[in-house]
Amino acid sequence: MCLAIPGKILEINGQTARVDFGQGATREVDVALVDVEEGQYVLVHTGYAIKVMDEEEAKVSLDIWIEIMDMLEPSSKSWRGV
Repeated sequence: MCLAIPGKILEINGQTARVDFGQGATREVDVALVDVEEGQYVLVHTGYAIKVMDEEEAKVSLDIWIEIMDMLEPSSKSWRGV
């Protein structure tokens, strides 16, 4: 089973981009596999953007991830900064 997380492209620099995963979590992601622009959402797996998503689809998925993580770690929000 594979897990992928949606995020918003904040800035693109060559084949990498700074991606916002919500709740203050941002990371550098390889975007060589997709044709993407700043402001768009992508699905990220193991550091690679693998699919461009529409904003509504991405936000629904992010909300579900937040809900899952809050259930798994109700006393700690430390995962949000990862």
